Amino acid sequence: MSEPATPAPPPGDDTDSEVLPRIPSPAFDPKPAGPIERFLLPAAELEATHKEHGHKTYPWYNVLWLTGVDYFSSLGYQPGIAFVAAGVLAPSATVILVIVTLLGALPVYAQVARRSYAGQGSIAMLERLLPGWSGKLLVLILLGFAATDFVITMTLSASDAAQHAVENPLLHGALGGHQMLVTCGLLAILAAVFIRGFSEAIGVAVFVGVPYLVLNVVIIVVGAGQVIAHPELMHSWSGALALRGSPSALLFASILIFPKLALGMSGFETGVSVMPLVRGAKSDGQPPTGRIRNTKRLLLAAAAIMSVLLVGSSLVTTMLIPASEFAEGGKASGRALAFLAHGLLGHGFGTIYDLSTIAILWFAGASAMAGMLSLIPRYLPRFGMAPAWVQYSRPLVLIILAVDLFVTWVFRANVDAQGGAYATGVLVLMLSAAIAVALSLWREARHPAAGRPAFPGASIYYWVVTAVFAFTLVDNVFERPDGVYIATLFTLAIVVASAASRYARATELRVERLHFVDEDSEKLWNEIKDKKVNLVPLRATDAKRLRAKARHVRRFYHAEGQTAFLHVGLTDDRSDFESRLTARVYKEDDSIVIDVEGAVAIANVIAWISEQIDPIAIYLQLSLENPFRQSFKYMIWGEGETGILVYEVLVKYWHATPEDDIRPYIFLVSE
Repeated sequence: MSEPATPAPPPGDDTDSEVLPRIPSPAFDPKPAGPIERFLLPAAELEATHKEHGHKTYPWYNVLWLTGVDYFSSLGYQPGIAFVAAGVLAPSATVILVIVTLLGALPVYAQVARRSYAGQGSIAMLERLLPGWSGKLLVLILLGFAATDFVITMTLSASDAAQHAVENPLLHGALGGHQMLVTCGLLAILAAVFIRGFSEAIGVAVFVGVPYLVLNVVIIVVGAGQVIAHPELMHSWSGALALRGSPSALLFASILIFPKLALGMSGFETGVSVMPLVRGAKSDGQPPTGRIRNTKRLLLAAAAIMSVLLVGSSLVTTMLIPASEFAEGGKASGRALAFLAHGLLGHGFGTIYDLSTIAILWFAGASAMAGMLSLIPRYLPRFGMAPAWVQYSRPLVLIILAVDLFVTWVFRANVDAQGGAYATGVLVLMLSAAIAVALSLWREARHPAAGRPAFPGASIYYWVVTAVFAFTLVDNVFERPDGVYIATLFTLAIVVASAASRYARATELRVERLHFVDEDSEKLWNEIKDKKVNLVPLRATDAKRLRAKARHVRRFYHAEGQTAFLHVGLTDDRSDFESRLTARVYKEDDSIVIDVEGAVAIANVIAWISEQIDPIAIYLQLSLENPFRQSFKYMIWGEGETGILVYEVLVKYWHATPEDDIRPYIFLVSE
């Protein structure tokens, strides 16, 4: 699977309630000084990444090809992998795969499309269904498997493209024996394209996808004609099946073997992720029913086309290609249909097919690269679990290229060797989608929305689908555990890097937006800005405490101007990195009270509000409790020694954003 480059808003991005703009992170200077920094972190790119809404949309049958470059391109290697795994049972195992695709994967992702129409897919669904640290950890694990999927998509596609080039009779003399070098070269070109800039994906997808599909249909039809013209081929295959046992035994064996063919189901997550590009109806609202309906058409069309091609390609390659040619080093290894193209239609047609296959496999890698460049900035910075520079594509592209080259070296650019790792990533994401859908339907059945009937049976059906995907995944892992090893390494790297990043970014301002409960609050807020009040944070705002604190500040600190008391309430879910605040501002006697709810960290919110209203001075109460205990409370629960933490957050921000304005005085008060 892979995703388009078009970014999508984070879950729950209800921008209609946003009142104040986000303040830039003080942990990252958006104005790099040196030439290397300016090249890797161009200011224009960051500005472009924030233009997430209002992008161009296309008819679903055009967007289909953006999904298809990943899904359909697997025809380049799927028939060979199927024969290596199943032998003469490859066609029957492929039929089982098609049944699971049409009755399992297709319904699951149709439900995902209805519930995740912003293009965020099953990972975002699970994040919403499982809030808190458990949801964040699950997302990190799934990102590890998604990274496995994307990386192996790039390396496997490049390896197969290189194999088509190396085995081509016209190119073999120049490229023979250099598959590793050609693979690395294709990956380097892919990275160079994304460093330069890659935008018009739809047009390229149609240009490479349509000819490739037509060429495959020609090969399969010609191959089927050969089978019909030579009945002995069918008899030979039937005899080989008869030696395997009764029809029921063959069916059971095919069911057990089909998980090894799971690569033929890749592409559904892509079909959902491209939803923002799908044109809906003019009357679309929330949810956009037209876009959802057209996305379901896209998924159905892709599944139907691929199902026919998978069964047809498996039949003709199994009957027409000697088994020895499928083995590693054989002429059909990783390129079964290309072998038939050269053998049945001549080297001229075969070369055209090789070039078309190389193009679509390369573009499948481009789609995977775009997916990673969209997925990582979508989640990790929002969790506080990635440095701010991941919003830029060029550093990420270079890191991904290094990982791709390492994985290619580990697998020696072997297509069959990478199949298990790729299938693992695909199946984990499909399993997560099935679980997300089953959980959603189960909750909807227990708590049906007004006017919407509950169908408990629907949840049961998707739990059955979940069990099928779980069986497929477990079988694949036991047979080829390399995918789990790679995904575990990716997951550990993501978790460790995320924890280090969260620790390093803990003293950022960490506020996403502020929403006022009424117009009077917003009006009073604007009136107290720009050195008009003294800001005094308090744990409670009862009238008696306010009056006493106001007298204390005026008497002992000779505070001039009005006093604004600030109370910050923590949200229940403190696993989020940024706060979405709700504020009520009102007058109490001669003072102003700012009552804020929804904070994930008290000190950061106080610092952020201070920067917004620019007070004369800030009076911060010290608790003088054990500093180690306070630090732990701050990192986990957002509390801690608030006074000192506010001071640290503000000073760090001030150093990153020098201004000519007079900063507020800070008083650390111990009573």
